[in-house]
Amino acid sequence: MLHELYGEILEMNGHEIVANAYNGDEAVEIWSRMDDPPDVIIMDHRMPNKDRVETTKEILKINPNTKIIFASADAAVRTDALNSGACSFLSKPFAMSDLLEGIEEMVVEC
Repeated sequence: MLHELYGEILEMNGHEIVANAYNGDEAVEIWSRMDDPPDVIIMDHRMPNKDRVETTKEILKINPNTKIIFASADAAVRTDALNSGACSFLSKPFAMSDLLEGIEEMVVEC
């Protein structure tokens, strides 16, 4: 339900949502089939199936230039997320302004 709210807010701020995945396997499958991948992936730590750090690594294996924002309420995974290749880490709960700012910075810097 939160991803729908995030999606609406992102779209209201000029971003296009090209896909949603509800587990790690689905995320990798969708990513591997995309001809025109998005500028940024928002990866939530708490998805069913595949470990999200492993999902991040697999997506980066497909395209090492992928920009991933890793979001989690568990600050203990921050180091693993960033070491796996995520460009940014947001601690939940986070303000939407932080997410929007992170996306803008990532598109330019990461």
